[in-house]
Amino acid sequence: MTKNEVLKSWVEMYSGALLKRAMYLLSDKDDARDIVQEVFLSALSSYDSFEGKSQPLTWLMTILNRKVADFYRGKYKSEPQIRLDHFFDETGSWKSSQVLNDWDISNKEPELLDDQQFNKTLEDCIEELPVRWKIPVKMYYLQEKKAPDVSQELDISTTNLWKILQRSRMQLRECLDFNWFAKS
Repeated sequence: MTKNEVLKSWVEMYSGALLKRAMYLLSDKDDARDIVQEVFLSALSSYDSFEGKSQPLTWLMTILNRKVADFYRGKYKSEPQIRLDHFFDETGSWKSSQVLNDWDISNKEPELLDDQQFNKTLEDCIEELPVRWKIPVKMYYLQEKKAPDVSQELDISTTNLWKILQRSRMQLRECLDFNWFAKS
């Protein structure tokens, strides 16, 4: 089989799996399609380096993960700075101390992550985060990357990452308070 024939068969066999993973990581169908297309273009240009020591899908997923990291890095660098005036006043004090209170989940189901509606609400809340927060949240919590890896990929300090994650959790909490806990 020629290189082009092999790659054509890979496109037919692995596009679905790659697109599903890209959708999970990016949450945008158009971006996911673009990334999968880039994966196959990259595979075509570096096909000669594929030694067959792993399954083709494994190799393609590795390329996908690198492309997603590049996508996030580029997106993170291009987004404007985040304003925190939603949570803090001019002096840096909390506008509302409610964010510090514990949730009352005594009457809620113990396993929220098994609840499809809760998961949908959580996904919607994540999507509402500013891009400069959403990207590290997805990398750290959804992709389960280690903090040093996320910091390195986004070219930010680990201290900055922890601040971003903390601020993201505050906004997620407020969103879940309003869209889930207050309604149920």
